[in-house]
Amino acid sequence: MRFEKISRRSFVRLMGVTAAGMGSSVVVTACGGSSGGSSDTIKIGVMGPYSGDVAQYGLPCRYGAELYFEQINSQGGIGGKQVELNEQDEKGDATEAVNVYNKLVEDGVVAILGDITSTPTIAVAQASVADNMPMVTPVATAADVVNQGGNNVFRACFTDPYQGKLMADFAAERGLKTVGIIYNVGGDYEVGVTEAFKDEAAKKGISITSEQAYQAGDADFNSQITSILSTSPDAIFCPNYYQDTGKIITQARKQGFSGSFIGTDGWTAISNPEGQSYASGQDLQNCYYCAAFSANDEDEKVQQFVSDYKAKFNETPTSFCAMGYDAAMVLAEGIKAALDSGVSDLASDDGRQAIIDGIKNGTVDGVSGQISYPKNGDPAKSTLIIGFEPDGTEKVEESVPYQE
Repeated sequence: MRFEKISRRSFVRLMGVTAAGMGSSVVVTACGGSSGGSSDTIKIGVMGPYSGDVAQYGLPCRYGAELYFEQINSQGGIGGKQVELNEQDEKGDATEAVNVYNKLVEDGVVAILGDITSTPTIAVAQASVADNMPMVTPVATAADVVNQGGNNVFRACFTDPYQGKLMADFAAERGLKTVGIIYNVGGDYEVGVTEAFKDEAAKKGISITSEQAYQAGDADFNSQITSILSTSPDAIFCPNYYQDTGKIITQARKQGFSGSFIGTDGWTAISNPEGQSYASGQDLQNCYYCAAFSANDEDEKVQQFVSDYKAKFNETPTSFCAMGYDAAMVLAEGIKAALDSGVSDLASDDGRQAIIDGIKNGTVDGVSGQISYPKNGDPAKSTLIIGFEPDGTEKVEESVPYQE
């Protein structure tokens, strides 16, 4: 692969200009012929939102994937073949995502790493069925990603229903009997996790004392918090993204709430003692969320990844970076299995099916844990419960084995 020497800040700015001014996607690596690459290369499509409002999720996933494939290429590639990445920006839009997918198919990629957010990923998953295109999304958690896709669609992350159930179980284990809920009523992610949490909470004997909704773009949550606190809950379930969650926790602490906050993987990046934080370390005491990855996990494999990522990008990787890395690993193992089976043309119908079979029947030891697919495209993998040190540094409270 050839990477142009350009700072990431300049690169993001350049992409925004290109996308807005030309209406075209950005390809950052050279690509070979139209049949999965030349005899010595393998073409993989990487797609996500690399400009616009949700680029903050797409770019870290892409960087993680780039790191993995760069390492693979330096070690001889996959089956002796170098990997070439065709990277395309779908700008966070479902229609554009399908257009990008069709372009990647026309370019002859053998598999897709992406998409990122759930709505565009569902659209791409539906489009991919007719082509039987191997597809692995790093972080799209909505259940319909796999439900509405085909047997060719996989994810490296856990689902919304899974983490909602998991955190209700965590609340029960902590002895929390009453819980208030505040969530973005317009977000598929937030709504899906909330419904799963409520279902499991009812089974565990947890009472939901107050359920408060807000709209995207809201910044003052004091009214909802006041309503919740009037019911004196043991904890508040806050299954929202880190920007909103930080404001909610801060405002609740100012109102005197000292109980637990519990949340889900949308909290990733809520606190960074080395950079921007969305809530103070003091306010984050007695706060917990589930995640697939923490840079503070002492596991040797995790720390090697953190070191490698810092060396390349000069910053600590987030969960999004790790999931991009692991999604790339899943794809690479599927491709290796296909080549080992004797398939010569990975872009053919037989080649694509061989990659899918390789993913389905394989197991990878990723930096976010071991990943396998015993039933469908949803992975069986462990989950971390994350808490916070007084300075806001994340700490791993426990690792929860996969639960069916």
